[in-house]
Amino acid sequence: MAAIFQTVYRRASPLTCRLHSTYVRKMRYLNELKEDDRLCRQAQASGTFYLFHNLSPFLQKVGKKYLVPQLSAAEMKKILEKFKETEQWIEKSVLIGCSDEHIPHFALDLGAVEKSVIESELKGLFTDLRKALFVVDGSDSSLLASAQSLLRWHDSHQYCSKTGQPTQKNVAGSKRVCHASGITYYPQMSPVVITLVSDGSRCLLARQPSFPQGMYTALSGFCDVGENVEETVRREVAEEVGLEVESLWYSASQHWPFPSSCLMIACHALVRAQQAEISMNSLELEEARWFGLEEIVEGLKREPRSSKQDDGSFLPWFPPKQAIAHQLIREWVKRQTS
Repeated sequence: MAAIFQTVYRRASPLTCRLHSTYVRKMRYLNELKEDDRLCRQAQASGTFYLFHNLSPFLQKVGKKYLVPQLSAAEMKKILEKFKETEQWIEKSVLIGCSDEHIPHFALDLGAVEKSVIESELKGLFTDLRKALFVVDGSDSSLLASAQSLLRWHDSHQYCSKTGQPTQKNVAGSKRVCHASGITYYPQMSPVVITLVSDGSRCLLARQPSFPQGMYTALSGFCDVGENVEETVRREVAEEVGLEVESLWYSASQHWPFPSSCLMIACHALVRAQQAEISMNSLELEEARWFGLEEIVEGLKREPRSSKQDDGSFLPWFPPKQAIAHQLIREWVKRQTS
């Protein structure tokens, strides 16, 4: 009997460990906060807060680094009292995560308070998210992107699309409810494919007129209703550069807050070298061209400020490492050199 018990215990132990791992406990705690308003309200009293002003995150520069400060509930209360705002402002915050120690993180937009006054008080700056994402650490950039997307969603979904009546958010901000119709609204993301096209020895990068000068990136486009990822990749490549995809494979995904909350689905696509003549759609792109390995390697070393030449033209440079396009380009280089 003892031997049978030990055998069963050995089989069950890995499952027990998994169910009680730090990650599982954290995910279950976050789910409880989303479902239980009373528990989430209690968590606000012990949590930390990331500040935004009209969707721009608050940063502090320490030396050459940009940090994303986390304010305690006590510090938030002190700030709100100083600016003659009530603690009801805390109710406008949204839950964006928690630490391994179960310290919940919230985001709060203080757009109704004078921006310069807060910046002076806290010795920092509210920074456009496009810039902030590329100057803070990777873990912080992901958190800021998620926070801004959730705050933006709440700002644009304050009324029910069926009744026109106001919707009410739960304490965590994981949903909004129209009590007149009973409809519950949940934040959503739009799927976008981003594809690095290759003909085997070269990769294709493009730029839109709105891009910073000299920047090239992979092709991207929203998934149409009813499309799967493969169909979207093939359609976008055909539409934008007039090429037919022979094969494709998935790489990774990334949440991206522009133009709103998007799920970037990153893929590689292969076209035939014999049929690789670009026919660019000028309504969507300003330029699209093939890059060889050497030019890609040099471009990865180049920063935006170092790309301008004496004659005013710009050498090609590529999205920074925080963007999934950068990962696609790195993967292509690795395959070419392996």
